Amino acid sequence: MLGPGDRAPFFKGQALMPDGKFGDIDFSQYRGRWMTLFFWPMDFTFVCPTEIRGFNEVAGDFEKAGCALLGASVDSVYVHRAWVDHGLGKVRFPLIGDINKELASGLGVLGPQGVALRATFIINPEGVIESSFANALNVGRNPHETLRLTRAFQTGELTACEWQPGQQFVKAA
Repeated sequence: MLGPGDRAPFFKGQALMPDGKFGDIDFSQYRGRWMTLFFWPMDFTFVCPTEIRGFNEVAGDFEKAGCALLGASVDSVYVHRAWVDHGLGKVRFPLIGDINKELASGLGVLGPQGVALRATFIINPEGVIESSFANALNVGRNPHETLRLTRAFQTGELTACEWQPGQQFVKAA
């Protein structure tokens, strides 16, 4: 799995866009701004919709922070559309269809079951990964904590455990 300091791989593919249409995704369009990318294993499963709905609730906060929020799985954009239309509900960020598993493989998060791990990447405007973490398939992550981490990395400062915007930074000795 790629980690802090690694350059995020170039990716070009398709996504289900927030307007419900299929569109092209090209990571070069995000250079110059922060990007948070998260993977879930598969559509129409049990833990995944709780996470996507959680990220959906804070999507506006990511946007206010100047950070593009993107989701991805190894399902096709057509499966994403069916899921949105039949249970998941409207999503406010692009859902990447990584059916050839190029993105999951490039980031090192393709699990032994042939699906992506529950992985998250926070990528700076230069395309360098600031944070990467993954959970086993059975445990969901916290979108609010991902947003907090994104905001902390954006400061470029030393931030304490559970730091929140507006709080003091840690002073170097």
